[in-house]
Amino acid sequence: MFIQVNDVSKAYNSSKSIEFKSLDKVNLTIEKGEFVCLLGPSGCGKSTLLNLIAGFDKPTSGEIFIDDKLVKEPSPSYITIFQSYGLLPWRSVKKNVELGLETKKISKQDRSKIADEYIELVGLSKFSKHHIAELSGGMQQRVAIARALSVDPEIIFMDEPFGALDAITRMDMQDEISNIWQQKKKTIIFVTHDIEEAVFLADRIVIMTPSPGKIKNIIKVPTKRKRDRTSEEFLKIRDKVFIELKMKKESETEYYI
Repeated sequence: MFIQVNDVSKAYNSSKSIEFKSLDKVNLTIEKGEFVCLLGPSGCGKSTLLNLIAGFDKPTSGEIFIDDKLVKEPSPSYITIFQSYGLLPWRSVKKNVELGLETKKISKQDRSKIADEYIELVGLSKFSKHHIAELSGGMQQRVAIARALSVDPEIIFMDEPFGALDAITRMDMQDEISNIWQQKKKTIIFVTHDIEEAVFLADRIVIMTPSPGKIKNIIKVPTKRKRDRTSEEFLKIRDKVFIELKMKKESETEYYI
């Protein structure tokens, strides 16, 4: 397996020296090129788990391996996209996309060519010279995605990246990232609390319990992309996830698998 999370727990000490356990003995494996959504209510530890895999924090116990190497710190081979886009307002779209390439000391000519490719991929070629303030929220998120993809990362971590967008723009961005994943087949770990978003995007949905966070179940999403949010198959999977989150019996809902 490409990513292995072995018996990982994470605890924090409060000001009163009371231990708060965010994660408890989490085990998870992820294959290379897989799109996995971490789904659960607020406070279930899904962002904590993402940060541990990305190397931004260390587990209290247990170990995490990526490509058989123990995760000890963040790697330039992995990119994280947050809800806040992290774009530089004084730079144009193209110059923002080139930022990661500059740190890799790629030549100016090659930077320009690579940036153009990924700006076109996210449908912003006409806005290449625009500054960030001139773009909508959805367009800014596309710039962040183009910047992440331009450095050719092995893994993309996404922590509720569409949470601040309106419903229609959010669906457009779900379409966008699904299309990009099909073209580039990057390993993506995506944190969300939105059931339909998880069903639309993921190969597998990792359902987490409230604090302390544990993996309650992992649901495969076998439907082909592009997924129809109104299809019976989609609704069955959605309601299966709902059952797991609400801990209801299958007989209490119309759809189940």
